[in-house]
Amino acid sequence: MKKHAVDVEIYDTTLRDGAQCEGISLSCDDKLRIARRLDALGVTFIEGGWPGSNPKDAAFFERARDVEWRHATLCAFGATRRANTALEADAGLASLLAARTEVVTIFGKSWTLQVIDVLQTELDENLSMIEDTVRYLVESGRRVIYDAEHFFDGFLADPSYALETLAAAKRGGAETLVLCDTNGGILPWDVDRIARLVADDLGHPFGIHAHDDGGLAVANSLAAVRAGATQVQGTVNGYGERCGNANLCAVVPDIEIKMGRSCLPEGNLAHFCELSHYVAEVANVSPNEHMPYVGRSAFAHKGGVHVAAMRRNPRSYQHVDPERVGNVMRVVVSELGGRGNVLSKAEEMGLPVAHETAVDVVEHIKRAEALGYSFEAAEASVALVLRRRDEDYVPPFRLVDYKVLVGSKEDDPAYAEATVKVMIGDVAVHTAAEGNGPVQALDAALRKALAPSFPAVRAVHLKDYKVRILDGRHGTSATTRVLIDSTDGDREWSTVGASGNIIEASCRALLDSIEYALTCIGDTPQCKSASDEETYRQPKAAAS
Repeated sequence: MKKHAVDVEIYDTTLRDGAQCEGISLSCDDKLRIARRLDALGVTFIEGGWPGSNPKDAAFFERARDVEWRHATLCAFGATRRANTALEADAGLASLLAARTEVVTIFGKSWTLQVIDVLQTELDENLSMIEDTVRYLVESGRRVIYDAEHFFDGFLADPSYALETLAAAKRGGAETLVLCDTNGGILPWDVDRIARLVADDLGHPFGIHAHDDGGLAVANSLAAVRAGATQVQGTVNGYGERCGNANLCAVVPDIEIKMGRSCLPEGNLAHFCELSHYVAEVANVSPNEHMPYVGRSAFAHKGGVHVAAMRRNPRSYQHVDPERVGNVMRVVVSELGGRGNVLSKAEEMGLPVAHETAVDVVEHIKRAEALGYSFEAAEASVALVLRRRDEDYVPPFRLVDYKVLVGSKEDDPAYAEATVKVMIGDVAVHTAAEGNGPVQALDAALRKALAPSFPAVRAVHLKDYKVRILDGRHGTSATTRVLIDSTDGDREWSTVGASGNIIEASCRALLDSIEYALTCIGDTPQCKSASDEETYRQPKAAAS
């Protein structure tokens, strides 16, 4: 397929530089899955790895040859030849050629400190290493991108020599010279100044590779583009060694939306949010919910004044339309919010709520949060607070009583047993169940009691259980907040409970979870009377 033309090339190094992030280890299959997503997004280059450094990267390039890449060009990464070593005898260069990629990216030293102290060779030899290596690969039929490692530190230490290293790569035939802030400590105005000097001195296409040790990788990348860079290197979600690399999930939207320059095929920016979460899932890393553009909280509004303004004009507290990057606007309900938060959340959930009811809900939430509740991450509990204020709402069941017994016997593991009594309509159901712990036993007993009348409850399971002690100074009498994530296999929802008793807090969150499942999701008719036989079937007999 013909490659698309862009103003700024996006060079993705998630599979190589991103994989150097502490806590991330990508298998060959993982790398292929991510590469396919990057190709579908439309990045210009995908750096697949360093084939000379490990067998996994070599295997990736071998398997990648069987994939039809629609947009991206794969790049193999490696170093210049070793000092005082013949090109043909350098094993690293041999592995690069064996990868059989159209493009090879080579890094070399730009900083006199690195040449003398790390490579322990002469400055002239380093220049020969750069030029010889690039020319050798070009003459072998490869396109070459040259990464000038530590370029900005090198330029600040010795501008003349740093520029000589770029000139050597240019003489060898490199198509793009990439200025690397390898230690991540340069400032944007220095990037702008130095990049313009490079453009004037060499008159050659150049790019930027920024690390985030100063928290400026995105800003430095944008400064380079403003100074004339035609390529930006970075990683999805900013993964990378130490503090990470330039985050493409921010760089690309900034370039396209703020700077008006194209990076991707038209319309593909809307897939960025999905890509961010997909890569996090494959890498087995929790997504950063507060990441610009693609984080779940990027367009979440909590303050009452903000939400009130947003209801009048969404531009009042949003710098872009979230749909442009595939995200959505959310309203968070909490004690800091006002009536507008509640009305917006109700509209989001499709619930009709009167203004007077919204005021009542705000007061309820403020009182509850003063007691230890937190509704920000418990939207299912918020939905129930709203539903319960509907005069026609009848809960599907009511917990009358419960008891939990926990104990252990010598040489036997600890056990737990819960007994519950619930009312379904005017029929009492009394049953018990066991579990590994008190919460599991209580959950099992509740679902056992309800399942004969509400078969859908059998599909409901706890996915996660989080406990937070709100004031440790009170010791064992401190208020406990419990957040429960539940799922029915298709959907997920969260509920909250709080109490000075951890079992009571857990019970409240469990009851909300089950009530939400029965009244607010799926095909179950919502908020009907308990006399509706189709929705709330009476049990044939009370369980004993």
